[in-house]
Amino acid sequence: MSGEKCFEILDKIFEPKNKQNRDNIKGYTIKYGVIKEENEIIDEVLVSFFKAPKSYTTENMCEINSHGGIVIVRKILDLCLKNGAELAEPGEFTKRAFLNGRIDLLQAESVIDIIDAKSEKEAKAGIKQLEGSLSKEIKKIKQEIMDVMVNLEVSIDYPEYDVEEVTKEELEKMLKSVENKLKILEKSFDDGKIIKEGIKTAIIGKPNAGKSSLLNAILKEDRAIVTEYEGTTRDTIEEFITIGGVPLKLIDTAGIRNAKDEVEKIGIEKSRGIAQNSDLIIAIFDSNRELSQEDKEILEIIKDKKVIILLNKIDLNQVITEETTELKPLKDNIIKISALKREGIDLVKNKIINMFNLKQIELDNEVVITNLRHKNLVSKAIENINEAKKTLKDNMPIDIVSINIKNVLENLNMITGEEVTEEIINEIFAKFCLGK
Repeated sequence: MSGEKCFEILDKIFEPKNKQNRDNIKGYTIKYGVIKEENEIIDEVLVSFFKAPKSYTTENMCEINSHGGIVIVRKILDLCLKNGAELAEPGEFTKRAFLNGRIDLLQAESVIDIIDAKSEKEAKAGIKQLEGSLSKEIKKIKQEIMDVMVNLEVSIDYPEYDVEEVTKEELEKMLKSVENKLKILEKSFDDGKIIKEGIKTAIIGKPNAGKSSLLNAILKEDRAIVTEYEGTTRDTIEEFITIGGVPLKLIDTAGIRNAKDEVEKIGIEKSRGIAQNSDLIIAIFDSNRELSQEDKEILEIIKDKKVIILLNKIDLNQVITEETTELKPLKDNIIKISALKREGIDLVKNKIINMFNLKQIELDNEVVITNLRHKNLVSKAIENINEAKKTLKDNMPIDIVSINIKNVLENLNMITGEEVTEEIINEIFAKFCLGK
């Protein structure tokens, strides 16, 4: 519970073993006792006390730790509500921490990133943001702008005062410096998107090329059904695996061929769409058979896409190789494997690591944007920087330049939450689960 009356409500239901005046209980302490309804003991519990302003929300808070189990927890919750508490909305504790000024909006958003992290690197990026790494970078950029804007604004509003005039050169120097810093942040989203969303990877091939066997081999478990019959996979199967500290979203698709029924036709069309929208395509071919019309159709689908070609079933007689005419242009991205015997799978993983430079994604000394909202606002700030530079170049009045620069500050303030609408705040915290 959090709020002004949380200790009053607690007093009505909690009886500590060693009674003590509530005012004498220090924050960051735990008391042992029982939860009671009238004279009936509901459970033995430990209650943690957090006193304002030294709590997550900066308000008085307490946490009741019971033995667990649906019945007991629900009973304690009902008692809290019966005595004046209200159910929290999604993300309300973090929202209160933001509204009460303990964290900014960037840090608040990082909480959900940590909770939803699918990999170690994503969790690490969330922790860094919670610690304020991006907030500090935004603050430094804003300060660089303000150092120039202060004199600029005074000279506009109070021309009669003897204030040092801001020269065109000073403005150009500041705008260039800020633009460079913002472009570094914008570019960091390339890595940030991979860290947060992972690499969407479609496994495509004709029926019985070994797609499902490959999925099972990468996952090291029998996730997909493998049979000698064609067309077993009629819909997509999606699984996550971590490679190089980054989540890889693997999608096993229906085999591409002339469909024999309506259900299979839908699955194949879905396969094509997934392939087109993937970050990476793993195209698998049966190496002991000549390239068929379906194989050639797959080569057409993967044209101009980031792709790894797998020549499967190397434990059998190879008919096609990296020297096969149609495959020769893709020679550098060809790997020979046996999905059924799980040979060559490490080569596939290493290829992915190298293709996406996963070893180069370093979080220790870099500020990385992982949130699309932040990236879009940084991009808007860069646009306003360019508008300011154009206005300067066209010798427009200094107050017009000032408007463009103020727009940059507004974009940056929207990232940290200093200038943000209630609608956006509600939208952000609606993504949280209850109790966070």
